[in-house]
Parts: sequence; C-alpha cells; structure tokens
Amino acid sequence: MKGPLMITIDYNRLDIRSGHRILDMGCGAGRHVCGACARPGVTVVGADINIADLAKADEHIRIHEQYGGPYQGKWALCAASILKLPFADHSFDHVICSEVMEHIADDKQAAEELFRILKPGGSLAVSVPRYFPERICWALSQTYSNTDGGHVRIYRKKQITGLFASLGLELTSRHWAHSLHSPYWWLKCMAGPENDSAAPVAAYHRFLTWDLMKKPKITRMADRLLNPVLGKSLVLYFRKAA
Repeated sequence: MKGPLMITIDYNRLDIRSGHRILDMGCGAGRHVCGACARPGVTVVGADINIADLAKADEHIRIHEQYGGPYQGKWALCAASILKLPFADHSFDHVICSEVMEHIADDKQAAEELFRILKPGGSLAVSVPRYFPERICWALSQTYSNTDGGHVRIYRKKQITGLFASLGLELTSRHWAHSLHSPYWWLKCMAGPENDSAAPVAAYHRFLTWDLMKKPKITRMADRLLNPVLGKSLVLYFRKAA
C-alpha cells in the first residue's frame, strides 16, 4: 500500500473535524483508514471480521504511515462483526462502510448496528457494487457470486437507499466511482475470478496500477466522464438527525 490509495469515499462530503472519531467497518487492507488518518486530530478505528485482513491492514497502514507522509490522526484496529458491533451507542462522528453490505445476509441488522453507533448529527458513507456492472459479473461467472464470503445480493439504488432511510437517516449526496475498474472485473469473470494470470486480466491490472500510481489527466478525466455510466461502485452519504 505504499504510494497512492484507491479511495472510494469522498472524505470532503463527511465534514471531518479535529477531535472526531471515525469507524471504517469492513476495513479490509486499511485503505480508508489510511486516507482518514490524513485529517488532523482525528481518531480512526478500522474493524473487520477477517483476522487475516486485519493483519494486512496493520502492515499496510504502518508502511503507508512511514512512506506516505506523516499521519495527523491516531488509528487502531479491532476484530468485529457488523451484526454485533462492540461499540457503545453514539460512539462515532462518522462511519464508513465500503463494499461490505453486499456480503451480509441480514443487511437490515447490519444497517441498524451502523445507525446505533453513529452519533446524532453524524454522517455515514456507504458504497456497494452498482447494479449494472455487477449484474454483468454475475451473468459472466457463477463462481463470482458463489464463493465463500462472496456477494449475496445486487442492490438497486432505491433498495440500498431505502434500507438506511427507513432508520431515519437522510440521504445527503451520492456519486459513482471506479468506472475504469468495471471492464477489469468483466475480464476476470470471463477468465475465471481466480485466474489472475490470464493475459487480458494481467495486462488490464498493469494499466490500473499505472493509473493509480501516475494519475494522468487523461484517465482521471475519462474516469469522471464514465462514472455515471460504468462506475463500479455506488457511493451514498447519509446524515443522522441531530
């Protein structure tokens, strides 16, 4: 994780301030923990049910902390299930839940837990795979959706928005992200989701790595223009009533 990060959430939409506590639920390898720690005076907690992912997150965050510039916030990691979070009510000013809800069978209970730990007036950022690109992945490969811990549903925008709105959260903004990644996943599904060595998959992965590292203007512009059509992720921002 040394170098630029692939960030899905737009931190500027969260109104993060010094002294705020941030939870990244389902932190994986810690990319959003790294990004949030760039904000001064914050405390960031990365939580995940997968112990191996937490070990990777610890390693990656420390590497990025050392080489990616000094962090301005504090961070910690913990093992936790989104269905029963080990935090008190109203513990966090901001909660990030990126690419997690599509894995959870009882998504209503998961949403209730995120709502419970969010402070009044706090913000919640949720991203899930967008319906159209995800539907193509499911059509191209049965393995893609049938792997252990894989995706159990494809959300339509109204469905995922309504899930959190039913709890009293207000949708404040939305956008799409990672349009250049959609063709990569289609290639992976055609080759076999575990077949990273297939020539088209490997070539496209090299392109994505180059794009992430160099961020040339032409691909950044293409990504912005294509996101409303091909964006791999739907990103939603909610606010809890004060």
